[in-house]
Amino acid sequence: MTAIRSRQRAGGAPDAETAGTHASDAEVIRHSAHDPERFAVLFDRYAAQIHRYAARRLGTQTADDIVAETFLTAFRKRGTYDLGRPLARPWLYGIATTLVARHHRGEERHYRALQRTGIDPLPEPEAEAVVARVAAQQQERLLGGALSALPAGDRDVLLLVAWGDLGYEEVGEALGIPPGTVGSRLNRARRKLKAALGGADPTAPEVE
Repeated sequence: MTAIRSRQRAGGAPDAETAGTHASDAEVIRHSAHDPERFAVLFDRYAAQIHRYAARRLGTQTADDIVAETFLTAFRKRGTYDLGRPLARPWLYGIATTLVARHHRGEERHYRALQRTGIDPLPEPEAEAVVARVAAQQQERLLGGALSALPAGDRDVLLLVAWGDLGYEEVGEALGIPPGTVGSRLNRARRKLKAALGGADPTAPEVE
């Protein structure tokens, strides 16, 4: 992992063979067993997504730490990865969600601050895209209060779908629960949010 960070700080562009540009995530992980720098490909593919997800839950400063810890943990555990799964995104989101849970009190404070101020923590231009999709009608204050009141398991499912853009099966894989449980938790969380927000559901996908 040190080699990954060193290469990124130096700004050097890896050659095509090392980067594995067209390789699946599973292939990248498999090759990283004997060529650790290959793992940097996963960082390039998913770090920004993980950061946006963590920033919405804990704020941008803590999100930096979550991203670093997520990929360090993934690197250390890569030998246990199921190579039959070509996409590592659910695995990475699962690690990130576990790390977020360790910051439970910080997340609660984060949502209470959002409830008080209505100010989204993400800097522009990221905030525009995320808020437009997730916090429609400028209901951030109510959203923060509603999210803080959800049980942790329901909140994880809701935010992996709404902010992580994961499907039911991916969320199930990330959290180690059946897709049916994902659906029931998501429906329950959305019902509570709609009740708190006067019938609006800011986590529902937009219909064009």
